[in-house]
Order: sequence, then C-alpha cells, then structure tokens
Amino acid sequence: MTEESRPTNIAVTAVTQYLESHSNPEKGEYAFGYAITIRNDGPKPAQLLRRHWMVTSDNGRHQEVRGEGVVGEKPRLEPGEVFNYNSWAVLETPTGHMEGRYMFVTDEGERFWTPIAPFFMEVPGARVLN
Repeated sequence: MTEESRPTNIAVTAVTQYLESHSNPEKGEYAFGYAITIRNDGPKPAQLLRRHWMVTSDNGRHQEVRGEGVVGEKPRLEPGEVFNYNSWAVLETPTGHMEGRYMFVTDEGERFWTPIAPFFMEVPGARVLN
C-alpha cells in the first residue's frame, strides 16, 4: 500500500497562542504554543508512528520537521478515543502557519498518512486588515 496523505477517519485540530515571554522580536524570533487534539473517528484502532510538519513564516522561510511520534509518545487510539498534546514553534515573523501529516498504522499493519490542515499563528494585532 502507498503511504500518501489521504482523507482518513482521524481528525486533527489545533489551537495556537503567542508566547510573548519566549519571543525575541528584535532577533526575529516569535514563539507560538499549539495544542493538538487527535481523535480516532474510525472503526479500527490506530497508532501514531511519525510526524511531518512544515512551519512557514510569512517571509516565505520554511522549516521542515520530521520525527518519530509526538512529544516522545506514539499514542494508540481506540475508535472514539482522543489524544491531546502541547508543543511550540518559533517563526521569523509575527505571522505564519503550520501544516503537516501524521503516519498511523492499524493493528492489521495498514500504514497511512493523515493530513493536518494549515493552522495560523499571529502575534495579537500583527495583522492589519483593510
């Protein structure tokens, strides 16, 4: 089976927060915390194996992050089960976004990537709307 991102029964949501105390705007360092919720809406258990993130500052600079599990864990989610975790990222600009995917495996050995829709980070008041 191919390991492409495709719609799955895993739902991922994110909530972000600017971390002023960990930021240094004079050096182009804007820290953001994010809280992730992963929910298994499918009929089978699935375990998260890998993560792949693209972190993009609004100056176009990208940071790619790949690794095993999330926050040192590889959670296995039964149908209907939820896993929450918190992490953080640093942007070079006061605004930017993240998007990515998680690789899961079912008990039968089927591996699949679950896409994570882009979520936005911005320093309060940084974006001026016309």
